[in-house]
Amino acid sequence: MKFRQFHQRLKFIKNTVKSEEKDDLSLVVAYQKSGDLEVLGELYNKYMHLVYGVCFSYFKDEEQSKDAVMQIFEELIKKLRIHQVQNFKSWLHVLTRNHCLMALRKSSKNLTVPLEDNFVENDDFVHLAIDDTKETQLTLMEKCMESLSEEQRKSVDLFYLQEKCYKEVADITGYDMLKVKSYIQNGKRNLKICIEKNSGQ
Repeated sequence: MKFRQFHQRLKFIKNTVKSEEKDDLSLVVAYQKSGDLEVLGELYNKYMHLVYGVCFSYFKDEEQSKDAVMQIFEELIKKLRIHQVQNFKSWLHVLTRNHCLMALRKSSKNLTVPLEDNFVENDDFVHLAIDDTKETQLTLMEKCMESLSEEQRKSVDLFYLQEKCYKEVADITGYDMLKVKSYIQNGKRNLKICIEKNSGQ
């Protein structure tokens, strides 16, 4: 897919994924091996409508949000080649939010916002500020998410990164509601421990 062709598709921001398309991890691996933008475009197209939605929630401007969608795609061209990504949707969600937060920070020198602010449920959870170590922090977040058990990782991903409620998490995963709450609570605690341990706190 040529870059210009991809840009033209912005006017049709919606999920067009088909059941026969390759899974995310296969596409990530294929792109990392080949650097083929056609592969990256296929992967990004699955979530482009979500990226646009997140951008619009921050900017409240259609054109600025469309520009951000393209800028994030440009970031992916390089970043996805060097990062080990197991859950592309969650990783892209974090990348998108922080792209928007960085853009807002640049537009207002006095604006200070926390990295993944909605990921923080209460004061005892680790706060990661946007600064020159943003890349390191994103990598650390990915690493710690991958260290969780499958049940905790899925539950934390859906509850915090995809902003689902307890019932929606239970419906999507098939886990019992009480177990979902336990997975989220324990997953958040394990994430906090992992982040603090690996950030030298």
